[in-house]
Parts: sequence; C-alpha cells; structure tokens
Amino acid sequence: MFNIERNGEEHRNLSYNDVNCVGCGICADVCPTSSLRLGPIVPIARGLIEMDLISVKADSCVFCGLCSIACPFDALSLSVDGEDIKKVDSYPVWNKGTVVDDEECMYCGKCHRVCPSDAIIFERTLPKPADLVRGEIEINEDDCIYCSFCADMCPAEAITIKNIPTSSVDKLNNFIDVDTSKCIFCGVCKRVCPEGAIKQICSTCMLGEEIEVPEITGDVMILEGSCVYCSWCSEVCPVDAIDITKPFNGKLELVETEDKLCKGDSCHACQDVCPCNAVSIVDGKSVTDLSFCNLCGACVKACPQNIRILTRTDLNLENINSESWNEILNSTLVGK
Repeated sequence: MFNIERNGEEHRNLSYNDVNCVGCGICADVCPTSSLRLGPIVPIARGLIEMDLISVKADSCVFCGLCSIACPFDALSLSVDGEDIKKVDSYPVWNKGTVVDDEECMYCGKCHRVCPSDAIIFERTLPKPADLVRGEIEINEDDCIYCSFCADMCPAEAITIKNIPTSSVDKLNNFIDVDTSKCIFCGVCKRVCPEGAIKQICSTCMLGEEIEVPEITGDVMILEGSCVYCSWCSEVCPVDAIDITKPFNGKLELVETEDKLCKGDSCHACQDVCPCNAVSIVDGKSVTDLSFCNLCGACVKACPQNIRILTRTDLNLENINSESWNEILNSTLVGK
C-alpha cells in the first residue's frame, strides 16, 4: 500500500491498494516516467516475501493518472482536489463489469463458493423447516427408558435427552424433549424406540396442498474493486443470471521450443500468480482455460522460460480523448 501527494494549484493524490492488485504490471508498462515498478510476483504470491506487488518512485511521479486509468482492477486511484479521476467525464472509462440479474438469481450460492478473489457477498434466507412439514409427535415418559436411541438416530437433531440415572427405577433426573421447529416427522425415532414410547404421525403429504410454496430470498453483491473478471461465477451459474464484460479480448498460448520447455510441476509459477484460478498442470504441462482467463498477463511476466505468449486484440476502454494517451494505453494490446 502506498499513498503519495503533490500540492500546487491542484492537490493530487495517488494511492495504491495491494489487495486489488493482480500483479499484471500494466501500470508500470504505461508509466511515462518509469516511476512504477513491478516486484517479484512469484515469491510474493507464494508467501515467501511480504511486500507490495507495485512500488513507486515518488520523486519522479508526475501524477498524470495514466496508471490509475490503465489498471482494470482499480488497484490505483488518482484524485484531483479530492475527486477520483475515474468519475470525471473527460477521463477514459472501462467498459467492464460483472452484473447479477436479481430477477433470475435463485440464490444457490455457487458463484460465491467459486469466486477466487472473494468478490461476491452472498446472503440467503431459507424458510423454516417447521413451515414446510405437518405432523404430530408424542413421547410417553412413563414408558421411556431414556436409552437415547431416538436422539442419536434423529436426522434433524430435534430430540434432546438428559439421562443421569441414580438407580434402575429413578426417572426424576431424566429429561426428554422434542423441538417441533426442527422435527420433520420422519418416524425414525418411533421405529428405533425399543419400548414403543413414541407416537408419531406425518401429515405433510396429506396436507401438501395447504402448505405454501417456500420462498427463498437473498442478495448477491459484486465487490467491483475485488472482482478480477475471471467469469467463474458466470460459468457455474445454473440460471445464467450473471453477465461479465472482461477488460480485454484476446488469447494466451504456450509456445515451446527445443531449448525452452514448460517445467510443469517443477515450476508452476504461472499457476501460483494467476488471480483467476485459470491455470492447471496437466500431464506435466501448464494449461490455461481461457474461459476463466482475464488476459491480465501476470503469468507471462512470471514464466521463467518466456514461453507464454499473450495477445490482446481489444482494450475495452472508452472515451480516450488524448492522442498521446490513446497511443500509450493501446500499447497494452500486446502481441496484436
């Protein structure tokens, strides 16, 4: 994390959030004064070194904001007199994002579970089991011997037993209770009771039409600052409720030569730095699933063999009004 300032006719502030940084180095690539430097991303990703992925030379930074605009992951922010330039109409803006259709979402939670950057906040409210079942249950404590068979076998953990015998006939210290808010009236307790002390009736099926259809509600929120646009959430969504626009279009290839071969399991640097969980080692070779790749290029910079070839064909950045900025920003279209 760093935060540098310059005072003059305008107050300019450049801040860096390492949490959002993926180690792509695009900011360093576009910096016109070479004030930004990408650190050793592989040992950092492996937890061998504790340091920021990006460092800055504060004395040479001209606070132009190119790095802030070029970063697709909002790890850098330049503000002028307290206003982030990303919110100023005259500056370029990324056409990227992850959108959840609330009307289609069924709140299954699969997107939340697969997100590699913990960018999805997921909440779900389920109906109470007691609202979905009907029945009756009764325990005859005169016949109950407090063996705990019913409690141990109850699939809903609805039965509580306290069994502290002081003699073979003393039942004063014993206690048994059924929590009807948990009970599903399945009858397991009745079947395992050796004394026939449990009476149970399930009327769920018989009264099924009277039981309301359960309503499942919830909320899914995307933390845009943390999203890496990998599309895992979109791929696993069973109802196609998530739409993703990635910052780049293009491809990533592994091109080996006789003297430069993928080291696979003995290296796996690409796999370690990938923010998208898009890289696997298959049959001793690195394989990238482009469905989940965001073309950030971190793996390219990490590869010690220099055999990963990245081609970005489109930069989804709009409203570039400066010719010099247009030239510099489009220089990120590597391999085109």
